Amino acid sequence: MDTKELLKKVRKIEIKTKGLSSQVFSGEYHSAFKGRGMAFSEVREYMPGDEIRTIDWNVTARFNHPYVKVFEEERELTVMLIVDISASESFGTKEMLKREIIAELSAVLAFSATQNNDKIGLTLFTNQIELYVPPKKGKKHILRIIRELIEFQPNGKKTDIKEALRYFTNMVKKRSIAFIVSDFMDDNFEDALKVANKKHDIVALKIEDAIENEIPNVGLIQLKDNETGQTKWINTSSKKTRTKYKANAIKRNRELKETFRKAGVDYTTIATNRPYIIPLMNLFKQR
Repeated sequence: MDTKELLKKVRKIEIKTKGLSSQVFSGEYHSAFKGRGMAFSEVREYMPGDEIRTIDWNVTARFNHPYVKVFEEERELTVMLIVDISASESFGTKEMLKREIIAELSAVLAFSATQNNDKIGLTLFTNQIELYVPPKKGKKHILRIIRELIEFQPNGKKTDIKEALRYFTNMVKKRSIAFIVSDFMDDNFEDALKVANKKHDIVALKIEDAIENEIPNVGLIQLKDNETGQTKWINTSSKKTRTKYKANAIKRNRELKETFRKAGVDYTTIATNRPYIIPLMNLFKQR
């Protein structure tokens, strides 16, 4: 992709997602992800009903009258995007490829964060860590994140969510909101998810294509696994084949939902053939 085309794509995503984040998401985002820390603000005279543990004994002794410390919520947060760019993210049979919708989603979250004066960082991963962009503020920084999401070419093809979560937990020391964006075509990451969610606030955004859940009756087709390169033929005319395919998808989604539940992680599913506004808004409202 040449520079002119890249800038055009970045600008297009910026215009679309900046509007969404300011008009639709900023209030919901603010409510869903309030600051977790409490910062000292001022002292005032003690009033009946105030907690005794908030008394400032030094000020009380100086004025010979009880005073209490007043705290207010620290608004500024650190937000991390942990984004899967493995080969399966290049898949899509409907309106958008997974990676295209991931770029848009991430941009919406980034603009929502910056409108709330939060820092935003990025980790791109496959079966290895591909790129780490430390959390910062500012439009220039967000545009860099969008650019990386569009054009970064990974070295790996497979997916290792466990490694991505371990890297994030070790790298980011301050408690953060972390959105992990993936199709979650992986396993054995439940323990790493639990550990990460104890230290941080993890939110999972599962990206899926309609054909991953139900295959249409279109005769004999060849399916290719982008991560392994393996191909196989499937006779979709067979009702038994279609039923088994759907049952496997239901089982996989049920197991993933249970993994999130056990780890205490909020999540929603984003489909490539449907607007992501509603599931994202519902997720924010539920928190």
